[in-house]
Amino acid sequence: MSQLPKLSADERVQRVRQFNRFYTRQIGLLNEGLLDSEYALTEVRVLYELAHRGPMTAAVLGQELGLDPGYLSRILKKFESRDLLRKSRSGEDRRQVFLSLTDVGQAAFAPLNRASADQIGAMLSKLLSAEQERLVQAMAVVERLIGGSVQEASYTLRPHRVGDIGWIAHRQGLLYAEEYGWDETFEALVAEIAAAFVRNFDPEREHCWIAERDGEIVGSVFLVRHSDEIAKLRLLYVEPSARGLGLGRRLVEECIAFARAKGYRTLTLWTNDVLVAARGIYQATGFRLVRQDAHHSFGKDLVGQTWNLDL
Repeated sequence: MSQLPKLSADERVQRVRQFNRFYTRQIGLLNEGLLDSEYALTEVRVLYELAHRGPMTAAVLGQELGLDPGYLSRILKKFESRDLLRKSRSGEDRRQVFLSLTDVGQAAFAPLNRASADQIGAMLSKLLSAEQERLVQAMAVVERLIGGSVQEASYTLRPHRVGDIGWIAHRQGLLYAEEYGWDETFEALVAEIAAAFVRNFDPEREHCWIAERDGEIVGSVFLVRHSDEIAKLRLLYVEPSARGLGLGRRLVEECIAFARAKGYRTLTLWTNDVLVAARGIYQATGFRLVRQDAHHSFGKDLVGQTWNLDL
């Protein structure tokens, strides 16, 4: 979650190439046989897909692995000559031929599978548990960003824990400075509100939602008791990388549902008119604007707004 220095396009390319060289050495991709076997990397990939995904056509196999049809055909012929591969025609379309591993093929793949698991296990064993978690999360980020995973929009919500309050103040201070030019007094306000929430926290009547994706905080919101009948929605924010996922509305809806379940009559919030996206969410979820006041805060002339939702 730390901020990395900005790199030029050429520097980014070099960093990726450097990582590729590092990782290929780590897992032995430059060796003549992968995992001390007689099989090359691509051959092991083919065995893996056939072992784990069952019967599939050569066309689908090639598409999944991004292999040239001619190259894949040579590998399949080699496997067939060694009795590793079984072919069977589709009962519905005789033109379709499905590929699967024979018992000999499964036996050939089993030690490769064990060796791969042992190799990765040995690599992970050198790291602390928290470091292993960071590594796995970083890999998920790489897969999502480069691979265009269908799970790109996924995130999880959890309650606050130690470390969150400082992070929220830090990130909101930076984001509002970058996007709206607000000064450090806004970060101070966020820190005061969040600290008061923790100091006076009533778990029966209050809640904080932290949104995470790939192990990183991408948004949050607080619901704070104002009185027996009124609750306040406070400090809604969503990271730029997570915008467009509906996360902001989800956080607001969580606050509304919690407030209703706890018997509050009104949910209120204070915002500024320049926060157009947030105001759109409030209006869409049923809040109504009840008051506006001009003020000078955070180094800017602003118009503060109070919105209420009758529960």
